[in-house]
Amino acid sequence: MLAPRLKIIVAEDSELQRLYLCSLINGLGYQAIEAEDGEVALDLVTSTDASIVISDLNMPKLDGIGLTQKIRELDLGYYVHVFMVTGADENETRVEALRAGADDFITKGSSTEMLKARIRTATRLINHAAELAERTRILKEANERIQEDLRAAAAAQRQLLPNLQDDMMGFGIASVFVPSAIVSGDMFGCFALNDTQLGFYAVDVSGHGVHASLLSVSIGHLITPDYVRTHAFDPAGRPDPAAMVATLNKRFSASENDDYFTMFCGVIDTATGHMDYCQAGYPSAFYVDQAGVTSPVGDGGFPVGMISTAFYENKSHHFETGAALIICSDAAAEAGNLLGEPFGDTRVREIAQSFPKIGIDKIPTELVHALNTWRDGAPLEDDLTVVALERKYQ
Repeated sequence: MLAPRLKIIVAEDSELQRLYLCSLINGLGYQAIEAEDGEVALDLVTSTDASIVISDLNMPKLDGIGLTQKIRELDLGYYVHVFMVTGADENETRVEALRAGADDFITKGSSTEMLKARIRTATRLINHAAELAERTRILKEANERIQEDLRAAAAAQRQLLPNLQDDMMGFGIASVFVPSAIVSGDMFGCFALNDTQLGFYAVDVSGHGVHASLLSVSIGHLITPDYVRTHAFDPAGRPDPAAMVATLNKRFSASENDDYFTMFCGVIDTATGHMDYCQAGYPSAFYVDQAGVTSPVGDGGFPVGMISTAFYENKSHHFETGAALIICSDAAAEAGNLLGEPFGDTRVREIAQSFPKIGIDKIPTELVHALNTWRDGAPLEDDLTVVALERKYQ
């Protein structure tokens, strides 16, 4: 199937000159469209898909410069090349035409070969623009499919995240998750291990996007109550969350990828309030008593999956009745305002201190609100996870 001929509008009030140009253009294999003045030419530009206009400078009703200005005001979805036919000594007029949007000039009386060369040059530019437009269309369609797939993946990922807004074994639990992109690298969980022990964890995978989300999903599938019962206790049945973190470190360090993640996990004896925990590069949690006195829990630790020989240790903390533990990913403290100033640990701590006044259920949403205000509504640059636990009774 032959490609359609490129259409060229010839705007010329001289019938003889118009017929000459149209004959020449048709002989080159293009389709010439006649216009006896600028207004007719403008109507043809909007009613045809012509991509080249050869216009005389002086025409009745609408001259060449006016026609060029009107063409540039149109929203056609493609570019129209405008050649202005001028005299050899009309330099000031050419400057005015260029300002109006003309692309090139054809000097009256110039050789046929010069006209052919100029039209062929414009044709190459038009064909190149058409190729770019087609590639852009293909890329846009591909991107839309990718975005649709990512939205589906994000929905599936969020189904893995627990809805921690309930009481569990004497503990009130509230959480919030705010992804920075469609998919995220955060994962967390809280579940009963037996009649008296509660297990919890929060993970923040390095990086962003699909790769980080795939790793977080694999971690979410891996760390189940059975996995914690199997790997977070020593042979005597005592909580040993550091052993579980070491197992995870060995597993993910063996990967050929440079994947690693930070983690805060623990086991709480709901009868006594004793908590054994392990911190692996995750921000320290905040412990808040009934009076609002707040103190950090944890002092660092090494990320998981970075170095296979990394050492992890257990630490403990006593959970008083009526006290709370606020676990928050580093997205909060690192969130910058319009001036680039970080939100900081101090502000996170101040929100944690408000726990006795506002209650455990409102702590996560209060932090999200504060960050939104701090960033003047701009989306977070990292995934945010907040998990808050309150020991309500023995």
